[in-house]
Amino acid sequence: MAARLTLQDVNLRFGGVTVLHDVGFTVEPGEILGLVGPNGAGKTSLFNCISGHYRPTAGTITIDDSVVSGLAPSRLAAHGLARTFQHPALQLHATVLENVLLGAHTRLPGGPAAWALRLPPTGRRERELRAEALELLESQGLGWAAGLAADELSHGLHKSIELCRALLMRPALLLLDEPAAGLSHGEVEHFIETVKGLRDEADVTVVIVEHHMGLISAVTDRVVVLDHGSKLMEGTAAEAQADPRVIEAYIGKDAADDAA
Repeated sequence: MAARLTLQDVNLRFGGVTVLHDVGFTVEPGEILGLVGPNGAGKTSLFNCISGHYRPTAGTITIDDSVVSGLAPSRLAAHGLARTFQHPALQLHATVLENVLLGAHTRLPGGPAAWALRLPPTGRRERELRAEALELLESQGLGWAAGLAADELSHGLHKSIELCRALLMRPALLLLDEPAAGLSHGEVEHFIETVKGLRDEADVTVVIVEHHMGLISAVTDRVVVLDHGSKLMEGTAAEAQADPRVIEAYIGKDAADDAA
């Protein structure tokens, strides 16, 4: 079931440097939200706070009714959060299928002892999850690559493998960090169709950090624009692209004045 994500007055400081300042917004269950802004705006830092890789200096992050600020990524998985990365974090010498199956750890019964002993319930569940992982790979056109080592595939296909791994977790909240970076035009079009299908087929809330405004316009319900660690505005992608403040943040005040 899709989750609600709420951020309230999130701050992040490293020493005397303020990276995020009083950032707040809500993503409703089943919504697809884009997190955009110029380089250095704080997008990835905010993603790292949501996913537990950074601990906010102040403020609250809530998934549904649970405050999750500062929880480790492993504990956030129990709240239904999954994430992809700008540079896919794969085991390059493992097979494509083995990489996808790493997303199944939250869905296996028992614990490490049961997994090591391969007790019957664990074995049955492993077979079910393997079949599900293969279905996900087929849905991405990667069934043919299941037995290949991940390092035999291109960067664009690595992105698809990581997405399959995240989806195998059956997330309620999915964070996608620059999923179009390095993809060809055709791969971007395929990814747009995949994200659109998530709402109908996977019942998941999606937050996307992305510079590819064509993708953002095609898939998001709303966007939140960050600039210098603060929220600049939120609205539709079309509203953001027409907002003078956003234009100035991206191209600079002088250029914005010249374009006006």
